[in-house]
Amino acid sequence: MTQFVADLRASTDAGLLGVARYFGLLYGPIDASLPIDQALRKSLRYRLAPHVGWRHALGGIAYLLFLLMVVTGVLLAVYYRPSAQEAFPSIQHIVSGVTLGWLIRDVHVWSASLLVIVVLAHMARVFFAAAYRPPRETNWLVGILLLVIVLAFGATGYLLAWDQSAYWTVTGALNAFEELPIVGGITVGLLRGDPIVSGATLGRFFAGHVILLPWLALAFLAFHFRMVRRHGVAPPVGDANPTGPGRRFFPNHLLRSFMVGIFALATVISLAILFPRPLGVQAQPGQAPATILSTWVVVDVSRALVYYMGGWGFALFSLLGLLLAALPLFDRGTERSLRHRPAATAIGLTFFVGFLGLWIAGRGLRTPVLEQPSIEVSAPGLPAQDPSPVDSTANGGGRP
Repeated sequence: MTQFVADLRASTDAGLLGVARYFGLLYGPIDASLPIDQALRKSLRYRLAPHVGWRHALGGIAYLLFLLMVVTGVLLAVYYRPSAQEAFPSIQHIVSGVTLGWLIRDVHVWSASLLVIVVLAHMARVFFAAAYRPPRETNWLVGILLLVIVLAFGATGYLLAWDQSAYWTVTGALNAFEELPIVGGITVGLLRGDPIVSGATLGRFFAGHVILLPWLALAFLAFHFRMVRRHGVAPPVGDANPTGPGRRFFPNHLLRSFMVGIFALATVISLAILFPRPLGVQAQPGQAPATILSTWVVVDVSRALVYYMGGWGFALFSLLGLLLAALPLFDRGTERSLRHRPAATAIGLTFFVGFLGLWIAGRGLRTPVLEQPSIEVSAPGLPAQDPSPVDSTANGGGRP
């Protein structure tokens, strides 16, 4: 056995440690010329910059929530059926017929909301520290793209429940976006696949949610991590060249990461148990509900945009996001104080405070903001419905 273990160490490429590095269990460079056990010990002795502390854990929390969504999403996909006839019954089966299925679903839902909040908080920390300036401007752009991917994950996954709230929220958002000239009609046509939201829309959203977006997220995350390790963590404001011996990755920073991860995991599970997502009624294209229940933070933001500004709300907020992405192009000075970079400060505060304000405003909206297009069609496989409105919570809330 001793000889076998020695041969195994000698024959295993140290590059295999890159898997552990990708998942945050290692941080230092991996010396591929060494045997795997020696390369591991050398990597564990790596020291981080002395200013790395608890405030830098937001990126790790976001990554943990993303992995949690991947795991729970795979478990849900085992039982989920992406068709207009079977989507909602399959959700009912997951909630009531699968062991701990309700918990897996609620953890997935709460992780989606918390992920958006944590990603925005992480971006705000980077913005206020002016860490988007050279040589980190590429990573800032990748971070903006990752935020877009996170929003796309939630938008495509929100419809998969195929209940009244999800169906009419997506219907209202697509109808509002369709009002935009040129881009709106083409984009909505590709996403919807039918004159109204139907089984074709559900299939396209499911394909994007479980096939296209995961590969994009994987590619951008790998590049993001590589750039962070290459350029290091930006120094704090007021101390351009921090000095000191630095903090050891193992056990200091790794233990901190485990503590933060356990806290984040406990928070998600506690929220899933205490505040489960209500199970409404199946989507009915012929009748709008009297009340729409939001279960994702971005839904509140989008509903506020549609209600107060229509389709142009999406355009204006997207333009604001583009200005945020373009910050490294015109904000290239050395001064990092907010008072000395007024243009960048105005853009950043408008984006982050605007998102918070729209979230609060959207929480107060309960009635549908837009009606179904007036065409005599119904979703494939679904009978025509009585046009009288119904309450989306009529089937009761919470798990059975």
